[in-house]
Amino acid sequence: MNTSSSDLDIQLEPLPRDHLDQPRTLESMTRLRTGKRTLDVIGASLLLILLAPLMALIAILVRLSGPQVIFAHQRVGHCGKLFPCYKFRTMVPNAQEVLQRLLADRPDLRAEWERDFKLKEDPRITRIGGFLRKYSLDELPQFWNVLRGDMSLVGPRPIIAEELSRYGQHASVYLASRPGVTGFWQVSGRSDVEYDERVRMDREYHHNQSLLTDIGILFKTVTVVIQRRGAY
Repeated sequence: MNTSSSDLDIQLEPLPRDHLDQPRTLESMTRLRTGKRTLDVIGASLLLILLAPLMALIAILVRLSGPQVIFAHQRVGHCGKLFPCYKFRTMVPNAQEVLQRLLADRPDLRAEWERDFKLKEDPRITRIGGFLRKYSLDELPQFWNVLRGDMSLVGPRPIIAEELSRYGQHASVYLASRPGVTGFWQVSGRSDVEYDERVRMDREYHHNQSLLTDIGILFKTVTVVIQRRGAY
């Protein structure tokens, strides 16, 4: 599989299995981590400043739909450390209770949830929440996660603990990285991509990552968000 972006030349070539078992040198990994962290801090700081008026407006609109503005959900981070992943609330306040009732009453929805860990037609999403999700605006608070060091601008999508088993023998690939606000999976179809394909993309990104690739993915993210590809 050749997964690439023709307009930005983002290329993550599949690697031979013997190559995947060969670790990078300590020096190259140190340079990459230092470069990524520098990009994260500068990028997240600038974006939080530039987007502050928009985030304030979103906070007001979300507050009108219920008491809670920011939703923090536990996700698996670097080396398996759990962290609160911040988002603007897009669901009804009692979303977890509603989900349990839905899964108990609807076998088809339970099967969808167990397969994808999300529902394409989720009745828990509020009107403003649906709009925020279409344009990924609900994820803007994650730039604070980036500054805290929980996440990176680019990396695997942050997952809940129950999802780690879906990575199988490649779970170490996910645990070796900081989850990203965006990533190769997110700019390659997002929710339209099957989970197993997503795992493969995360694996290939991990073994091909570079600052140039990250910058390309960041620019590609803007296009994907505007076009709303795979968003729900």
